[in-house]
Amino acid sequence: MEAAFFCVKIYIFLKNKTMMYPYDLYFMAALYIFAGIMHFIKPKVYLRIMPKYLPNHKSLVALSGVAEIALGIGLCFPATKNIAIYGIIAMLVVFLSVHFYMLSGEKAAAGIPKWILLLRIPLQFGLMYWAYAYLAL
Repeated sequence: MEAAFFCVKIYIFLKNKTMMYPYDLYFMAALYIFAGIMHFIKPKVYLRIMPKYLPNHKSLVALSGVAEIALGIGLCFPATKNIAIYGIIAMLVVFLSVHFYMLSGEKAAAGIPKWILLLRIPLQFGLMYWAYAYLAL
């Protein structure tokens, strides 16, 4: 009975648009903008984790930084919010290849413990769901 009540509360929370909008949408936007800026402040961090099979690592790091910044800004405006959400989900799907690559060996892991690398994969899906939850708003 308690589980059913909990599920109903979650359903009401997700249906009530005013509870989720806009402060945490702006928080999500800030996270992506910050992450994008970090691509330019600390590019070596991102270059170290780029899969070897991808070409032009510097360009891809810069491009992904620009994409994160643009998509984060896009979340802040009603006219571009849904496009930004789809872009974020697509970007996170592409980033999964980096996360799986980092699991391929010690050098690819860039010194990050394997348990953290494993936790990053479900985190990506959580971030995708977080973005997807705003499509209806």
